[in-house]
Amino acid sequence: MLDSNITDFTNPSTFILLGIPGLEAAHVWISIPFCTMYTMAMLGNITILFIVKTEQSLHRPMYYFLCMLAITDLILSTSTLPKMLSIFWFNSREISFSACLTQMYFIHCFSAMESGVFVALALDRYVAICHPLRHSTILTNSVLAKIGLVVVLRSVILALPYPFLVRRWPYCRTNIIPHSYCDHMAVVNLACADTRISSYYGLFVVFSVVGLDVPFIIVSYIQILRAIFSLPTKDARLKTFGTCGSHLCCMLSFYLPEFFSSLTQRFGHKVPLYSLVLIANVYLLVSPLLHPIIYGVRTKQIRDRLLWLFTRKGT
Repeated sequence: MLDSNITDFTNPSTFILLGIPGLEAAHVWISIPFCTMYTMAMLGNITILFIVKTEQSLHRPMYYFLCMLAITDLILSTSTLPKMLSIFWFNSREISFSACLTQMYFIHCFSAMESGVFVALALDRYVAICHPLRHSTILTNSVLAKIGLVVVLRSVILALPYPFLVRRWPYCRTNIIPHSYCDHMAVVNLACADTRISSYYGLFVVFSVVGLDVPFIIVSYIQILRAIFSLPTKDARLKTFGTCGSHLCCMLSFYLPEFFSSLTQRFGHKVPLYSLVLIANVYLLVSPLLHPIIYGVRTKQIRDRLLWLFTRKGT
């Protein structure tokens, strides 16, 4: 009878998500800023999509990439936050095995996609500032379509092995995931097998995405800074530098928590578990909230269109 139970548990039909381990008593209070950030992120990104769609003058490369970023943020946050809030509010901790794998795939796929969009935005800013007269001839619609296709395909392919690797492991210890969502390593750590291949593949993806994208972004912005400092007037330098600086801060808010979270889950055994989970939630919550503010409100064309919509409704 015991052997039968162990065999049945090898492939559990459901997992149990703990939320934020060690802070269960504060789940309701934690849910308030989480829900607020999620709501603001949804409204902000939907507003960006609406404004770009309805304003013909915004049908340009940078705004197409901003739409890609907004869609990515919407899917990335929606794949985790509703379930997370149901844990905090209703103690609804169960998630089916297939739903867990689906959530895991979406998280890793759209995280990689977001990084790719950052590269595309950096490329657009580089061409716009360093080669302004050739911007429209370099970034044509066909080039934009190819860039978008590469970003999507790379993300889809890199994330595809995650659910297949997780599905092949036996789970004979427990089905309790000490996390607020189905993070890859949080699930893999439950397996009673040698899971080094999953760990190595996860590191390969992190270093492939971050290791390729971040250097490209850094080189692009170094060239942009060189072009900025050669501008004739101080006001033009400050304006352009302020825009690029806010873009870099937005990227750092995504890359640093993701990179730190990935490393600490594998090597940070002395870091408190609730800290790991909170850090893992930062780049899924904060980035989708910041992007509409930094890329949207600070972009004059979007800001002017938004003010026009509000003033029209007011009259």
